[in-house]
Amino acid sequence: MNKKLKVVTIGGGSSYTPELVEGFIKRYAELPIGELWLVDIPDGEKKQNIIFELCQRMIAKSGLPITLHKTLNRREALTGADFVTTQLRVGLLKAREKDERIPLSHGLLGQETNGAGGLFKGLRTIPIIFDIIKDVEEICPDAWIINFTNPAGMVTEAVARHTNFKKFIGVCNVPIGMKMFVQKSLQLTDADELSLELFGLNHFVFIKDAFVNGESRFDELFEYVIDGAQKESASVKNIFSIPFEADFLRGLRLLPCPYHRYYFKEKEMLSIEMGEYYKGETREGANKRGNSSRLTQSFHFFMFEPI
Repeated sequence: MNKKLKVVTIGGGSSYTPELVEGFIKRYAELPIGELWLVDIPDGEKKQNIIFELCQRMIAKSGLPITLHKTLNRREALTGADFVTTQLRVGLLKAREKDERIPLSHGLLGQETNGAGGLFKGLRTIPIIFDIIKDVEEICPDAWIINFTNPAGMVTEAVARHTNFKKFIGVCNVPIGMKMFVQKSLQLTDADELSLELFGLNHFVFIKDAFVNGESRFDELFEYVIDGAQKESASVKNIFSIPFEADFLRGLRLLPCPYHRYYFKEKEMLSIEMGEYYKGETREGANKRGNSSRLTQSFHFFMFEPI
């Protein structure tokens, strides 16, 4: 591939952006990006400037010929784009706090990707994604949109059902976390080829099978989890995690991702979140302090093991 690609990241002031840039740098041979544009809104400009300076230093250190731009004008950035990534939060962290606290004030789970809080966020976010699609169709109709904005499953389904735009991919890091968990649990090496059979909705996926070098090792993985071989390693400071019971897992004959606790452990999860709520704490507040609460961190972990 000789053509240098142009990528536009909407929500460029996000703390995810440096990780995204690191991925682009590592995979430059497969994805030769010539231009990367970071787009944000005026309320996010201060953070965008900080992220921009950091990413500039990362690119300079890499020595790669990637030109980094920043703008508050989305349409300006989209001209000639090959890929558009979205990682935005409509209403910023203040809206997230409401997504969490309003349901909890009524004794319901408050979480930004599912339940009442997820619905609130979806209703705010989907119209903005539709607006971005309209701009892409007009300005760079050959571009793909890669969405990392939550609630990702709801957003992707809305685009599939209510637009004619087909070059849209919704992504989530939960399956990657599950893969890392399996690699560690089965003590795989870089030479091993791992393939997972997953199914379900975004943030509510199950592992049905795990193939290593073409052979299923799900039984071994399943018994490893059932036996609780990793419970000691689950005792990580500031992490709260409710394990699934062995009988429950045997009944499923599947390995659920952590978000299933909101359904299968609804009472326990609600009790924990209500305790945080009455102490005046939310996931949003922890994020603003830059110090994640136990509950915030627990959902970046699959089963018992940190990724």
